[in-house]
Amino acid sequence: MSDNNTQNLTDGMHIIVDALKKNDIDAIYGVVGIPITDMARHAQAEGIRYIGFRHEQSAGNAAAISGYLTKKPGICLTVSAPGFLNGLVALANATTNGFPMILISGSSDREIIDLQQGDYEELDQMNAAKPYAKASFRVNKPEDIGIALARAIRTSVSGRPGGVYLDLTTEVLSAVMDKDTADKSIFKVEDPAPAQLPAPESVNKALQLLAGAKRPLIILGKGAAYAQADQDIQTFIETTGIPFLPMSMAKGLLPDTHKQSAAAARSHVLSNADVIVLLGARLNWLLGHGKGKNWSAETKLIQVDIDANEIDSNRHITAPVVGDINSVMAEFVKGLQHVNIQASQDWIEGINTIKTTNEAKMAAKLNKDVVPMNYFCALRAIRDVLVDYKDAYVVNEGANTLDNGRNIIDMYKPRQRLDCGTWGVMGIGMGYAIGAAVTSGKPVVAIEGDSAFGFSGMEIETICRYQLPVTILVFNNGGVYRGDDVNRHGDSDPAPTSLMKEARYDKMMEAFGGQGFNATTADEIKQALLAGLQSGKPTLINCEIDPTVGTESGHLTNLNPQSVDTK
Repeated sequence: MSDNNTQNLTDGMHIIVDALKKNDIDAIYGVVGIPITDMARHAQAEGIRYIGFRHEQSAGNAAAISGYLTKKPGICLTVSAPGFLNGLVALANATTNGFPMILISGSSDREIIDLQQGDYEELDQMNAAKPYAKASFRVNKPEDIGIALARAIRTSVSGRPGGVYLDLTTEVLSAVMDKDTADKSIFKVEDPAPAQLPAPESVNKALQLLAGAKRPLIILGKGAAYAQADQDIQTFIETTGIPFLPMSMAKGLLPDTHKQSAAAARSHVLSNADVIVLLGARLNWLLGHGKGKNWSAETKLIQVDIDANEIDSNRHITAPVVGDINSVMAEFVKGLQHVNIQASQDWIEGINTIKTTNEAKMAAKLNKDVVPMNYFCALRAIRDVLVDYKDAYVVNEGANTLDNGRNIIDMYKPRQRLDCGTWGVMGIGMGYAIGAAVTSGKPVVAIEGDSAFGFSGMEIETICRYQLPVTILVFNNGGVYRGDDVNRHGDSDPAPTSLMKEARYDKMMEAFGGQGFNATTADEIKQALLAGLQSGKPTLINCEIDPTVGTESGHLTNLNPQSVDTK
């Protein structure tokens, strides 16, 4: 672009790519089109991997889960207006879950939007994003791109992580400026997520409360998994002997087979513990808001959270400890040198007795082979294969598929179970699977309900295009929740919860060049899953599940109001 008489010039598209590269961003997930197509090309030319999706929501989900796994913001790139709105769903979900993510969208020229003159895909995207993100920024001048990205990165990863929106207008993307000046405007963000040390008196109060507990319990949330304070968490739990209860995405922080896991006695420990430590877990609907039949009003709570606003959200917290989990756990472990904390033997033995009983009941369900398959024998087959593939990431979504999968599939390593998280949404499956495969390079097993798979199923073409080591199991029972409902008004339309019982999802994978299998027995699931994992090729297994098994709304029946029969 230069000779002896011409300046060395660059433009906004090159500047944003250079700024991303400067900050060690190595992958972008997105859907190209007007006005950001060339930006994706420039990213590839600079060595940043671009993963092109079929829908922006899945691209955003991939970026979000990449952020969760790496603690640096995942980047999603979309076109303007409708594309932005599709990505905004994933951005909102990332913010709710505490995943660092930056949504970058092209947008129409400001002066036309502001006067609502009807530009191509006209939308005030910056203001539309504000309620659903930690921050929303618009860049109007190319020399401000470096600062804007720096602010987005710092906002997304500091404090409680979350989503940030970055609006790049068509005008700024095409704006030309001197390259030397542009290079000086971009920089690497220094210490974007500084440690937030807890107050010593808060740490001491929490440890003293635990020292006096007779029936202590630690609840591990996905915030604890995100923190990557794995060794200190394990040391504290094993040194004190306190039983732990992992929330879904915290499974594997310590192996599910660990002797101190109280997962098989969940109701008992929640209702009988006298002191509970909430470690990166929130007292939201996933824990019954800390109230109800599974919670004692007498239980005292210790809550470790980076966000002070989270304390006392649903009930009084006796000992709040505000700080980042790495710093808090380092202080907790250090404090064990001065404070004696040890779970009582009676408490442990009582838990073990209930675990033994419940595990025997579950084993009886799991070991019964039936045709058509139910959830238990199908998930047992997957569990038994994954014992030898402990490095595999597990993505899980659905209703009954999710609820039963959470209880049956053991996890052995941290941050390798990825599911719907705080909102409990459908549609995260293929985005999370692709994000995990690209980020880790390791095999991914996605266990999907047939309804859940439908939200993002077209992304199997993306999986095949990039030849990712993803094996998908679709639990096909022909319906939403279950497949035996009928139209209660007698006409020819299917029931609201009905899907195609005869669907062969495996044929979709074959159409894109991957491996497809149809499984009618637990043994066929085993063989097909092994084939997928051993080959490392895109694989889909259509698992024929009995349409009559499963509960409407899964474990959330109480949240699904039923209308009065007026007949």
